[in-house]
Amino acid sequence: MQRIYEPQDLMEAELLLGMLASEGIEGYLTGQHLAGAVGELPACGLLGLMVEDEHAQDAQQLIAAYNAAQPLPGDEPDHVLGTLLC
Repeated sequence: MQRIYEPQDLMEAELLLGMLASEGIEGYLTGQHLAGAVGELPACGLLGLMVEDEHAQDAQQLIAAYNAAQPLPGDEPDHVLGTLLC
């Protein structure tokens, strides 16, 4: 088992776990139970994504591609930020 990535928060962790699962890579999240104690613990390094050794390189490449991705032209929202949409 290798720790391959430190997500910023639980939402990013769950998103990445889902992405890895969709590619057939089972991942595990460590430190999720410590997230509630952030006020008392150093915020860096609490969360960690872990995968089996044989999937580590593929998982790291997928996460690197995710982090490097840019929005496609034309995918901008039609509304102006700060505008109430209801």
